[in-house]
Amino acid sequence: MDMMARSYLLQNCEALERDIKTSYIMDHMIADEALTLLEEEKVKAQTTQRERAAMLVKIILAKDNYAYVSFYNALLHEGYKDLAALLQDGIPIISPYNGRNSMDGVTSYVKTILCEGGVPQRPVVFVTRPELANKIQQKLYKLKSDPGWVIVYGMAGCGKSVLAAEALRDHSLLKDCFPGGVHWVSVGKQDKAGLLMKLQNLCLRLDQDFTYSQRPPLNIEEAKDRLRLLFLRKYPRSLLVLDDIWDSWVLKSFDSHCQVLITSRDRSVTDSVAGNKYEVPVESGLTHEKSLEILSRFVNIEITELPEKADCIVKECKGSPLVVSLIGALLRDFPNRWEYYLKQLQNKQFKRIRKSSSYDYEALDEAMSISVEMLPKDFKEYYRDLSVLQKDVKVPSKVFCILWDMETEEAEDILQEFVNKSLLFCDRNGKSFQYYLHDLQLDFLTEKNRSQLQEFCALMFSLDWIKTKTELVGPAHLIHEYAEYSQILDEKDAIARENFQEFLSLNGHLLGRQPFPDIVQLGLCQPESSEVYRQAKLKAQQEVEKGSFYVEWINKKSMKNMYRLVVRPHTDAVYHACFSQDRQRIASCGADKMLQVFKAGSGEKLLEVKAHDDEVLCCTFSADDRFVATCSADRKVKVWNSRTGQLVCVFEEHAEQVNCCQFNNTNHRPFLLATCSNDTFVKLWDLNKKQCRNTLFGHSSSVTHCRFSPDDKYVASCSADGTLKLWYAHSANELKTIDIGYCFRNVDDYQDDVEVLVKCCSWSSNGTTVLVAAKNRLFLFDVKTSDLLTEVLISHHSTIQYCDFCPNSQMVAVALSHYSVEIWNIESSSKIADCRGHMSWVHSVTFSLDGSLFLTSSDDQTIRIWETKKVCESSAVVLKREIDVLFPVNEVFILAIDSMKHLQLINGFTGHTVYQTEEQEPFICCCCLYEDIQTAAFGEKNGTVKVLNLSSGNILKSRTGHKEAVQHCQFTSDGKTLISSSDDSTIQVWNWQTEEFILLKGHKEPVKNFHLLKHSGLLSWSFDGTVKLWNTVTGELERDIICHEDTILSCVISPNTTMFSTTSADKTAKVWSFESSSVLHTLTGHDGCVRCCAFSLDNELLATGDDNGEIRVWNVLRGELLHLYSHASKSEGESAHGGWVTDLRFSPDSQILVSSGGCIQWWNVATGQLLQTFYTNGTNLKSLHVSPDFKVCVTVDNLGILYVLQIMK
Repeated sequence: MDMMARSYLLQNCEALERDIKTSYIMDHMIADEALTLLEEEKVKAQTTQRERAAMLVKIILAKDNYAYVSFYNALLHEGYKDLAALLQDGIPIISPYNGRNSMDGVTSYVKTILCEGGVPQRPVVFVTRPELANKIQQKLYKLKSDPGWVIVYGMAGCGKSVLAAEALRDHSLLKDCFPGGVHWVSVGKQDKAGLLMKLQNLCLRLDQDFTYSQRPPLNIEEAKDRLRLLFLRKYPRSLLVLDDIWDSWVLKSFDSHCQVLITSRDRSVTDSVAGNKYEVPVESGLTHEKSLEILSRFVNIEITELPEKADCIVKECKGSPLVVSLIGALLRDFPNRWEYYLKQLQNKQFKRIRKSSSYDYEALDEAMSISVEMLPKDFKEYYRDLSVLQKDVKVPSKVFCILWDMETEEAEDILQEFVNKSLLFCDRNGKSFQYYLHDLQLDFLTEKNRSQLQEFCALMFSLDWIKTKTELVGPAHLIHEYAEYSQILDEKDAIARENFQEFLSLNGHLLGRQPFPDIVQLGLCQPESSEVYRQAKLKAQQEVEKGSFYVEWINKKSMKNMYRLVVRPHTDAVYHACFSQDRQRIASCGADKMLQVFKAGSGEKLLEVKAHDDEVLCCTFSADDRFVATCSADRKVKVWNSRTGQLVCVFEEHAEQVNCCQFNNTNHRPFLLATCSNDTFVKLWDLNKKQCRNTLFGHSSSVTHCRFSPDDKYVASCSADGTLKLWYAHSANELKTIDIGYCFRNVDDYQDDVEVLVKCCSWSSNGTTVLVAAKNRLFLFDVKTSDLLTEVLISHHSTIQYCDFCPNSQMVAVALSHYSVEIWNIESSSKIADCRGHMSWVHSVTFSLDGSLFLTSSDDQTIRIWETKKVCESSAVVLKREIDVLFPVNEVFILAIDSMKHLQLINGFTGHTVYQTEEQEPFICCCCLYEDIQTAAFGEKNGTVKVLNLSSGNILKSRTGHKEAVQHCQFTSDGKTLISSSDDSTIQVWNWQTEEFILLKGHKEPVKNFHLLKHSGLLSWSFDGTVKLWNTVTGELERDIICHEDTILSCVISPNTTMFSTTSADKTAKVWSFESSSVLHTLTGHDGCVRCCAFSLDNELLATGDDNGEIRVWNVLRGELLHLYSHASKSEGESAHGGWVTDLRFSPDSQILVSSGGCIQWWNVATGQLLQTFYTNGTNLKSLHVSPDFKVCVTVDNLGILYVLQIMK
């Protein structure tokens, strides 16, 4: 800091310390980057106001001139005019580039030099870009002692000339490096006559006293020689600035062995000249804030007072200084045209964006098209092809090789020509080149090519192209392009555009995986009317003829997707997601410690921030969408700029993990943020003052959730202490406490010593009622009277993880621990819909502000966006996973239990329900179908088994022989006897026609399952680790084999009935002899529970699958391991099946093995090659039913969706 400035501070420190309040002063200085957050904390740590002021002055004294100026301006802004007057005479002159935003303080010496040299003045409206100007200065310093070239290059309208001129406004740079002066020549596009005139004018300017000649040079060569002489003898240490150079031959005419600064769109223009060369690329445009500053200066309105359209206009300007200035100049003359110019930008009507006194081109399209017109004819065609690129996506050269059908080197040569001309940008990452267009260039190209977009449409409607693009850049950007160019694509084929957009939206979470899934197989799952399915079917048929493997989902006609988009932005569990107020963006956070912001329409990533040092538990948008707040298990609360990801402030007063954060709802200051923590406190933070406004005391245990009322009058909080508390937001006083634990005292399983964890709360739109979730129940309370209005038991088997009121509705969304979300009408206490799709716990569900959409986030790393109306109009009926399947000749019949307690007989090929019984009162646990397709049986939770006629729906016979739930039942081959097993450890053999029965007792724990054998034999296995052989006629236990020390999870009999195999939770599988009941082989090596096994039809192979997703194939005779199949995803750590392998089946020729778990996969037995993967909508496939010829496979996932899959031939 200058001595004079320092002296003025010291002289007036007493007055400053006595009068100023530091809080708002520091806000201004932090915004100016003159004060750091750490220094702010140091000031705040002082006890009294005077001590805080003294500390601030002490910190400023240790800083530079810029801190003094910032402090002075802050005093003026905050009304301390008298104090500012005391410091006014001490204000130092600031160099224009000291790393600050201030550009004031240009000395008279600098002004004289630049004026004499013809350097353009600053534009009427000017904002700083110090980083780029500093880079230019650094390169210019390299010309201090030796001749050379500094080239500033970039696309049209990026501000090259303004930056070059601004870099020269530095006293020390001109004094040290160019004492001979600066000579600016605006060159532009010239022919030889025009160039000669430019050279003659420059010679005249440099030799005004005619020392070297009395006449101007007559030709270019003479001018070049004269310039060399002038710079060598008359201006030996001066800088020549050549603005807007287009051609290398023009530049050669100025090659006078002097120091030269060039601005150009063509990076390669200096290739024709010798000497040292230094490059400064101008790729980055103006920030959002800088662009707003330009607009505000043009229209003479404060940034905070600009209309809402200003933000939208700035976004459409894509950071281009030219476009922002053009729009600003137009608005200065026509201040009521905000909407009009926004529409022109959005519709890419560049010709209508005209007028700028400081630019050579009258309209924006002219400024951009001139660069393209300078390309060779064939290169112009290639450049137009770049309109297929996506915004903000860097594309490898491989894409252009496919597009142009040429070798990599040839494509890269063409692309480099575009890069040199600033028509394309290149990111060199190691050996690979990745290319991208500026958004404005892409918009310009798209508009220009609107009449030539046949090829573009053909590519966008090509499954091959989609495969290539998504493999390289992922699906989100491509989804965005379908939305962005929907108008163009719809002119070609609106239905096809919808087909492809929906396909990517619903499968994007799969297409982001590694290894990349087979997109043709995914396409085969689309509706048969879809263009995606048509192309996939054609491609699959061609590939099958070459030996590839594909399967068709035969019964998919009955499937309806209720969600609009599935995204996978995180690498671990997603704990929370929420919409922005305008519904255009989604913020999400989770166990990977990241904050993600992405487009709600496409999933395209806008922002990715490493937000915390531990799991991020909640996130929320502010009412104006400018900020996103996050809270974490690291005990911190952070507020971020939602557009840039810049950290605005950090709050660290909570002592334990912070569970929830929420902004107030009204879009006016002050912005308040409510947070709650395991430290039992709720806190209200003032974002303007960046400090805690109130701490709400009262809870005695962890506070799990908090929310402002719609009018921001109250704050609701709920806690593990079993209470809901309502607080006054203004005063932080408690309004009332509602004891939720009291509501559970009449519940059967109530335990007085166990606290009731109140999970979350939600306000109705009118703020008169508040909804509370605890355990498996919802409670609706009247805010005024505290009366319990409604109590709803949501589930007997799951707990509620989250709930949210639908705005302006009685609907409530409830996230449950059994992977689903349910929609309830809280007024009628009735369930409206069942939303299934997640493959693990659902942590949160949140509605958009208008209630038309809602989000769900889950442990499965996905976020799903659902359409409320579509969900509510859908049926809540789904199938249970306990099914029986028969394969008559050329037919498939499935007997299934649905969620409404009906039995359904389904034709597998058509998907139609052949028969459906009336609703059965008790809970149905299992079912079986006899070969006549007319007789069926089912077992109930109360231990009853029933036989019924499907066509009539009549119950033929019923027997309650078990004391607990019946888990399996099966008819004997003659259909007269029904075998059933139960959790009560017994097996019942019941001749349902004669009503004779035998109860087989011997197992000590529930029977896992059984197999029927020849000659009235039955083999059963149990959780007790034993296998037992029974005679079903006499009821005698013929053999009792202790097979494992732990639960037996599966047992299969070899096709020749000489052996059987058991698998267990003890991580082993064993092969047994039927004849001797002795173990032949103990198969070890699995690291998890061995859940299933299967013999090959030739009895030579045994396959076993475990809970880690590994499949092992063994030689049965020798007990040797032959193959290990593990299709693990290295990037995500997933096993082949995302967990358990639940079932296995060999083909009749033992060449193919099919497995189930989180998906269905087919393997080449001999090589271990994965032939195909079929991704089901849900997960946890319980079992596979495979036809004798192996062509058809049937299963049901945890969402209740039936899959009948047929191998394509």
